[in-house]
Amino acid sequence: MRVGVLTGGGDCPGLNAVIRAVVRKGVAEYGFEFVGFLDGWKGPLENLTTPLGVDQVRGILPRGGTILKSSRTNPFKIDGGVERIKDNLAANGVDALVAIGGEDTLGVAARLHAEHGVQVVGVPKTIDNDLGATDVTFGFDTAVSIATEAIDRLHSTAESHDRVMVCEVMGRHTGWIALQSGLAGGADVVLIPEQPLSVERCCELIGRRHARGKDFSIVVVSEGWPLTFDEETTGEVVGSADTDAFGHVRLGGIGERLGGEIERHTGFETRVTVLGHIQRGGSPTAHDRVLATRFGVVADRLLTEGGWGRMAALRGGAFTDVPMADAVAELKSVPAELYAEASGFFG
Repeated sequence: MRVGVLTGGGDCPGLNAVIRAVVRKGVAEYGFEFVGFLDGWKGPLENLTTPLGVDQVRGILPRGGTILKSSRTNPFKIDGGVERIKDNLAANGVDALVAIGGEDTLGVAARLHAEHGVQVVGVPKTIDNDLGATDVTFGFDTAVSIATEAIDRLHSTAESHDRVMVCEVMGRHTGWIALQSGLAGGADVVLIPEQPLSVERCCELIGRRHARGKDFSIVVVSEGWPLTFDEETTGEVVGSADTDAFGHVRLGGIGERLGGEIERHTGFETRVTVLGHIQRGGSPTAHDRVLATRFGVVADRLLTEGGWGRMAALRGGAFTDVPMADAVAELKSVPAELYAEASGFFG
């Protein structure tokens, strides 16, 4: 079997570990041949290929990013895009495709299989940890570790200057990174999209802490948290007017808006740190390397079994597979009870 491999959407630590596992296991145990498609779905769309064998994946396990590069190309938004993909797969002698990505990449893969008969299997990837049908995704542990280290560092400078420090982390629709890193780093307030705590309540918690003699505070906010006030049930999500091929607004800037509101409401000097792509870059943690590797092993098994339209997953501690359509049907949000538990440490 000749297999194509692509990585789509935002890069994250662990992508290279998946590529390595799929290729090494596939060549050694199943005798597969591989070809890499570059720049996500742009690769099979524009026939951008690269050799992909054991030699090409040597030494990439600890490397961040993806050797296959990535993009947010959506072939369903391009006239004749699906036909071009099918033609290019055939021209390269590709029998099946491994798509490694998040909601958008796997959504395209699921449609290509269900509506056009493309033989594709999926591997879940998102640092936001918001894909349904799997307990966790690789890259998330690394992102939380990076954010936690940043919060630890912000503590010392906040305490030295009696400041409120706002740390903006990734999380478009869900607040997994903010909640987990906030808990691990001892944040005093955590603001996430699922629970739009108001600015006034945030300031009240900070004020309560200062009233007890603590002259500094740490606030962690997801980039997708809607700017919410007591008189508003829903607030404004801060970002640019630009959208990508999947209709997503480019987020960023909520930290600065929130910092200004905190300083205006409380009078406390406030500084803002935006971690941004720092969370995506660098070497994956040991946890993510192992998780990504084992997902790659499941992908190879699906290839041998003809498990088209299915995705590697971790369910209840066991590695298994699920329909890709299930994974992209609904985002996995932070449960209200988990946020309530964490809020006991606020203020």
